[in-house]
Amino acid sequence: MDKESIVSFKEKLDAEYEWPAMYMFKFIVPKGKEADIKEIFLAHEVSEKKSSKGNYISLTSEIMAESSDAVIDIYIKAHKVEGVIAL
Repeated sequence: MDKESIVSFKEKLDAEYEWPAMYMFKFIVPKGKEADIKEIFLAHEVSEKKSSKGNYISLTSEIMAESSDAVIDIYIKAHKVEGVIAL
């Protein structure tokens, strides 16, 4: 994520949410990488759904985010996971 896209995303989040707010994260990761994403959400429940062929795992977690910066921090951590797709 480059600085310009982060600033744009932060503006959109702040326009749509009143912080703190519930925020849902959804990621798709290659099989075997799901633990890397779950590590980001240790204090929160993460639901999993395998793809039809089992090559990918969809992970969803809803958290009470304190601010748009907190949401962005999670996306930055998640993007370090090889092969992750944020939805």
